[in-house]
Amino acid sequence: MDAEIVILPDPDALAHEAARRFVALAREAAGSRGRFSVALSGGSTPGRLYRLLAEEPYRDQIPWEDVHLFWGDERCVPEGEADTNFSLADEALISRVPVPPENVHLVRGDLAPERAARAYDLEVQDFFCGPHARFDLILLGLGEDGHTASLFPGSPALAERKRLVAAATAEYKDRPTQRVTLTLAAINSARQVLFLVSGSAKAAIVQAALEGAGKDLPARQVQPVAGRLTWLLDAEAARLIAT
Repeated sequence: MDAEIVILPDPDALAHEAARRFVALAREAAGSRGRFSVALSGGSTPGRLYRLLAEEPYRDQIPWEDVHLFWGDERCVPEGEADTNFSLADEALISRVPVPPENVHLVRGDLAPERAARAYDLEVQDFFCGPHARFDLILLGLGEDGHTASLFPGSPALAERKRLVAAATAEYKDRPTQRVTLTLAAINSARQVLFLVSGSAKAAIVQAALEGAGKDLPARQVQPVAGRLTWLLDAEAARLIAT
């Protein structure tokens, strides 16, 4: 796998490293292209990052008026439900920074999955003026089964090569099964893809994803065509990989 692998001592150090990279990418994109497009992820590890971005010194280093927030995936639940990736980001970040409301591009999780996916695909296409989206940054997590975003092992969504967004169904722990997700077509077109993975429970799947045992894992199929791929790992998540 052609990827930059960075190992940090603990989850807090990982979050600070991710925050520094977020700031640098946001400033570069806003300065050179006039806007910064980022697809956010759910989960506790990104949650640490979001809280940091809403605090000094990072908060005032980011040109929030040029930041456009998207989501790598979202759960299809009734409007107002707390169990969504938007609610995590809203509580930790969006409600605490001056990002314009029109720059927050929400998945309509209250719609049926296929309708929600189609609506979000059109939202992304409208932003990028066509079907060839190129996000400046996509943040991804890693499930213990090797899924990322809502691309699960064996999912038909993994085979999608034209649409930017797809509906997905998956039983994973106690979380809602109906999802909307960016496809590999969208993810692998990004300028920067950043995996954030922490904790000893992820060590075995990190090893499989990075060292080749899990060649069919969804996370291993993330290979940006003309962008950078970086894995930020804490020491516990990285404990089984060769260094």
